[in-house]
Amino acid sequence: MPDTQVTTPNGSIDAVLATPSTPGPWPGVVIVHDALGVTDDLRDTARRFADAGYLAIAPDMYSRGGRARCIRSVMRDLIAGNGRSVDDILAARDHLAGMTDDCTGQIGVAGFCMGGGFALLVSPRGFGASAPFYPSILPRYDTLVEGACPIVASFGSRDPLNIGNGKRLAKALDRRGIPNDVKVYKGVGHSFANQMPGQPIARIVGFGYDAQATADAYERVFAFFGEHLGGAES
Repeated sequence: MPDTQVTTPNGSIDAVLATPSTPGPWPGVVIVHDALGVTDDLRDTARRFADAGYLAIAPDMYSRGGRARCIRSVMRDLIAGNGRSVDDILAARDHLAGMTDDCTGQIGVAGFCMGGGFALLVSPRGFGASAPFYPSILPRYDTLVEGACPIVASFGSRDPLNIGNGKRLAKALDRRGIPNDVKVYKGVGHSFANQMPGQPIARIVGFGYDAQATADAYERVFAFFGEHLGGAES
């Protein structure tokens, strides 16, 4: 999977780019990483979207320095609702849109944990659909989703960071008439769609991978994106 560079208002950053094997052009998706950054799991996620027919790009928001310093900066941007990290995500979207031979111009966004929070945050900012997985963000959904694109969101009932947030998000979207598919998976926790180290310990504290919930969540996401972003044009 080739890496690429994305030009942002704050200089160039690294990004993962995954291309479908089917004839293009394809709809695009920006994948926003979790607090761990660009990992093998993130690359697998980009490939999963590409295999489903999406030109996938994952900007590395930690490109500019050490991880510890970058995590603090990125989290500040998430809480503030703007900043360099948001610029990075929007620049990745524009990068895909500029690949006119490869991208249809219909672009979604997906994110996990911290990245899921960003996927919600940028949902009113020029995307065709958003797929936040267990978003870590203050649940100020009434203001966050004002003017949002269609949203397909996935939560776990045992997620200690998102107690009741699935229902809150669904209500906020329904109140505004925003197309949505919000599902809370019974018996699974935070990060259920990410394969990270230390799974036995993670499950004890309400985290951990779940293959069945992951498969169902992606089936929903791809169906929802197919409806709102369209498919590849042969």
